[in-house]
Amino acid sequence: MSEPLSLVEALAQLPDPRDPRGVRHPLPAILALAALAMLTGAKSYTAIAQFGRDKGFALAAALGFRRGKTPTKSTLSVLFRALDVAAFEAVLSRWVASRLPEDAAEQHVCLDGKTARGSKDGDAPGHHLVAAYAPAAGAVLAQVRVDAKTNEHKAALQLLGVLPIKGRIFTGDAMFCQRDVCARIIEGGGDYVLTVKENQPNLAVDIRAGLAFEAEKRRQAAAFPPLRGGAAACGLGGAQRGQGPRAPGEADDPGDDDPDEAAGVEGAQAGLRADPGADGEGGDGSGGGVRDNEPVAGAGGRAAAAGVGAATLGDRERPALPA
Repeated sequence: MSEPLSLVEALAQLPDPRDPRGVRHPLPAILALAALAMLTGAKSYTAIAQFGRDKGFALAAALGFRRGKTPTKSTLSVLFRALDVAAFEAVLSRWVASRLPEDAAEQHVCLDGKTARGSKDGDAPGHHLVAAYAPAAGAVLAQVRVDAKTNEHKAALQLLGVLPIKGRIFTGDAMFCQRDVCARIIEGGGDYVLTVKENQPNLAVDIRAGLAFEAEKRRQAAAFPPLRGGAAACGLGGAQRGQGPRAPGEADDPGDDDPDEAAGVEGAQAGLRADPGADGEGGDGSGGGVRDNEPVAGAGGRAAAAGVGAATLGDRERPALPA
């Protein structure tokens, strides 16, 4: 894990827009002074310059001012007007990102658009910004301005172009629930949780249907749990209890004590009788070899069983079983 950057180290990476000739104050020192002053409530160039004078030589030396003096209001004004805003925000983004936890579960980024407080000037509208906020660090990773030619949706695409996406979860309101925004997050290796409102009715219906389907699957799985042992344990699949499937003509397992069933014969329930000569029992008084419980026709002939003619069921032999 790399060491997190200090703010002064991050600000030192920003290119200096000033002419090297005649530069009196280092750029990182001026920016660090401005950051400290703003954290204490300073909101203007005059307030920042006054903050530096009030703190004196000790603070100036700690921030890196070589002459022991801090810049004046005019120096601050000239510098900040020439400063590359995009490069400055990129440096701050790297500083914040270096202090984020590496655990992907904590890499939560919120997308939101707001108008900067106090930016409205008379009839001129305020500055509307779309920001990516990291709750784990309590800081904004990056932000872009939304001008009259674009909207929050397009500004979010710009943010996703400069932010690391892999392993992060992006959240936002319905304004960011757009196909290209979601595709950009997925392509970058991230994920998203976005709000869907009735301004996208088809999407809302699809989500409701999908959630209802998943709920029904879970309900059925709880009501009808799978049987243990599979189909073979329940006598399904054609295999008898105690033995698995075997090839035709294969001998029984010596340890198998289950009785075999003749092919095509379903026992006494089908109305068939066993050959009286095979087991030596069950003959009737007339020597006809009919079991006591066999149905006999009243006219002396055999009755048809299961819709099959008597001649077909007459004293036939039990089918031979395969070896």
